Amino acid sequence: MTAPTARGIDHIGLTVVDIEAAERFLIDGLGAEFIFETINPTHPPFKGPEVEKAIGVPPGTEIDTIRMYKMGTGPGIELFHYKTDGQRPAARMCDVGWQHLALYVDDMEAAIERAVAAGAEQLGPPWDLINAESGPGNRFCFLRAPFGPMIELVSHPSPSQYESETPLRRWKPPVA
Repeated sequence: MTAPTARGIDHIGLTVVDIEAAERFLIDGLGAEFIFETINPTHPPFKGPEVEKAIGVPPGTEIDTIRMYKMGTGPGIELFHYKTDGQRPAARMCDVGWQHLALYVDDMEAAIERAVAAGAEQLGPPWDLINAESGPGNRFCFLRAPFGPMIELVSHPSPSQYESETPLRRWKPPVA
């Protein structure tokens, strides 16, 4: 068996309207840690025909801020702020494309409380994971970040049903 080309998820990029508010939510609501800033308004913006072609944005679009955050032991979150005339709202869960970011939590209620206190909208109560993912305490809950994207909080402390059918396992952070 050959090794996979991709070894794992490095980071997830999110475009936001208000990068300061998004940063406050990531840090206060989800426990992110700021790592570095690639571009800020004191630098020349990332723009021009080559940029537009490379990242598929409309002509005249500029990136004026890019920041990277650490999320526990999983992939990072990279925030982008664009100057553009053609921005659309966040996609809905039923729209084609990446639909949500799932974050592993150990204490579902505490994680929901923290995220909501920082401005997230809880869309419903936590649900038990079903079928292949089911197991005692295995649950999820969806939130909408204050800047639009969907976030799933997920916890699977117990073995899932699928584990009896394959030696492969989904990612789970190491116990702290």
